[in-house]
Amino acid sequence: MPQSIRSTTAARAAVFAPLGGAGRAELVAQRLTDAIELGLLSSGERLPSEAEMARQFGVAIVTAREALEALREAGLVETKRGRDGGSYVLAGSPESRITRRVASLSRVELRDMGVYYTAIAAMSAELAADRATDDDIAHLRATVDAADVDSQQSMRRGEGTFRLEVAALAQSARLVREELRLQAEFAPLLWLCLRDGEYRVASRAAHLDVVAAIEAVDGEAARRATTAHIGQAIEWLLDTKADLERTAT
Repeated sequence: MPQSIRSTTAARAAVFAPLGGAGRAELVAQRLTDAIELGLLSSGERLPSEAEMARQFGVAIVTAREALEALREAGLVETKRGRDGGSYVLAGSPESRITRRVASLSRVELRDMGVYYTAIAAMSAELAADRATDDDIAHLRATVDAADVDSQQSMRRGEGTFRLEVAALAQSARLVREELRLQAEFAPLLWLCLRDGEYRVASRAAHLDVVAAIEAVDGEAARRATTAHIGQAIEWLLDTKADLERTAT
């Protein structure tokens, strides 16, 4: 896979990738919801038309229409008529929706998802250490520097971008696709810890550790740093799950 693969383009393409099976409105709506929560679809952004969305997802137009209706009911998009008509992503914090998703999953499910995500990200980092060029490393460091530690949204987006960049440097199309899929499925939950300023600072430091390991062509160190970083986020998430359960009782 060419090293010129870049995360933003790849991530956006993955949002509207075919579902690969019988298309249901719930699946389309969940894919778009995850993309909005992850920041891959920005506030005010115009979504594809119903016909174009149906073509991209590989579903019937009525399925795309039902998915958009579900997003409107959830307050995630609005549909305008007229010359500038279409469906647009709405501004708003996804925190309450993400919190409900945390509450709906068991601790076993959360930990299992974390273990699998760690395996993919750690392998990507290890391979990147062996395959990245000097220009790749410079770009990766610039990606870390571009994220604002004072902004939760910036750091969440930066987290996703960094992981995709590392996966791209592994030069494995399968790893990139799996990273994208797992980001849509799990990353909005996993990186809830970034609401905490202390974790945002720690996350940036962890990214720099991975960059340093890749630059030193030390795949094992890149794997360890990645595993430790994601492991801390998983433990934070599990603690949050426990707090929600205590509050509910």
